Amino acid sequence: MLFAHRGAKAHAPDNTLEAFELAVKLGATGLETDAWCTRDGEVVLDHDGRHRLFPRKAIAEVDRDDLKSHIPTLGELYATVGTDIPLSVDVKDPATFEPMIEVSRDHGALDRLWVCHPDLELLQQWRDLSPEVHLVNSTSLDALPHGPERRAAELAAARIDAINLRQQYWTGGLTTLFHRFDVLCFGWDAQHERQIARLIDMGIDAVYSDFVDPMVAVAATFAGDSRPAVGDDGGGHPTHPRTLQPEPQGDPQHDGEGDDQEVIDLIGQAVDLDEAEIGVGLIDEVAFHAPD
Repeated sequence: MLFAHRGAKAHAPDNTLEAFELAVKLGATGLETDAWCTRDGEVVLDHDGRHRLFPRKAIAEVDRDDLKSHIPTLGELYATVGTDIPLSVDVKDPATFEPMIEVSRDHGALDRLWVCHPDLELLQQWRDLSPEVHLVNSTSLDALPHGPERRAAELAAARIDAINLRQQYWTGGLTTLFHRFDVLCFGWDAQHERQIARLIDMGIDAVYSDFVDPMVAVAATFAGDSRPAVGDDGGGHPTHPRTLQPEPQGDPQHDGEGDDQEVIDLIGQAVDLDEAEIGVGLIDEVAFHAPD
C-alpha cells in the first residue's frame, strides 16, 4: 500500500479534503491522517489536535462548529473519496478510538481502517473492542528493550496486524523476521525516491510519504516484476510482499547496512550450516547488536 501522508501534503494543505482528493488522483493506494474527537462527539482530522495555540486549546475542548473550516470530519472524508481506499489513522487521544470505529463501521469501511498507536497494551485493549479493525504498532527500534524478535512474537500473540517503523530502521533481515511471525511491515517518512525504492526492494508492505507522485512512480518501476507486488488486493488487504533484486553493491545510499544474503553466507561458512538452518534471530544479533 502507498499511503499519502496527511494526503498530498507536498501539494496541498495537509489533512484537508483537497489534499486527500488530490492524493487519490495522483495514484495513492492509501491515505494517512490523524483523528481527534470534539467536545460534541465529532471525529475530525487534524495533525496537532489543537484548536489554537494562544491561548492553548485542544480540539477535545471545543465543538465541531468552532473549528476552522478546513478541518474535515471523518465522515466528510469518506463522502469525498469513498470508502474503498485504505485509511491509516494515528490516534493520539485514546478517547477517539471508539467514536472513530463507530463512524467507520457506519460507512462500511472498518475492514479498510488501519489504526496506529505506539502503546502495545492499548492496542491489545482495542483488539478486544474491535476484532475487525487493522491495528498497527508505530514504534522505533530504540523503544524495543527486548529486541525486534520479542516484539514480533508479542504482536503476533496479541493479533496486532503490523509494525510501523521509520524508513531508515528497516533492513531485509528485519522484514523477513516480522513476516515469519505474520506481522506486516510498514515504513514511514520515505520522502526520497531512493528511500521508497529501498523499502519496496526489501519487501515492505506499506510506504508512507508526503510526495505522492514520486512514490507512485517508484512503485510503478517494480510493476514489471512477475512476482506478486506490494499493494492491495482491492479490499484494503496487502498482497504478499515480494523480494526484488538487491541494490548494487557500493551504492552510497545503501546506508552501510550491508546485504542480508552476505551475512547469511558468512555465518554459514563460519559454522558449516546451510541457509535454511540459519535462524533469523542470529542474523538480527549480527545486524542490530554488533558493538560500535
